[in-house]
Amino acid sequence: MEITESPCIQVCVMDRAAGLCIGCGRTIDEISRWAAMSPAERRAIMDRLPRRLAEAKLEPLPPRVRTGRRRLRERS
Repeated sequence: MEITESPCIQVCVMDRAAGLCIGCGRTIDEISRWAAMSPAERRAIMDRLPRRLAEAKLEPLPPRVRTGRRRLRERS
């Protein structure tokens, strides 16, 4: 099984003005085609993401941390 490298940080919110996900900086088209892209295509996009986020004045967000707290709250 091949692991597909991805910039996704599970903060999937699109900035309408920039047309980019504020979590990873990809466009909807890039997100939808990601699994079908070659590793070289994915790497080329990933190399552009930091600059793309900066130009759109979208600061990269830290990855979400899953702690299980939600489950604990639901049980209480």
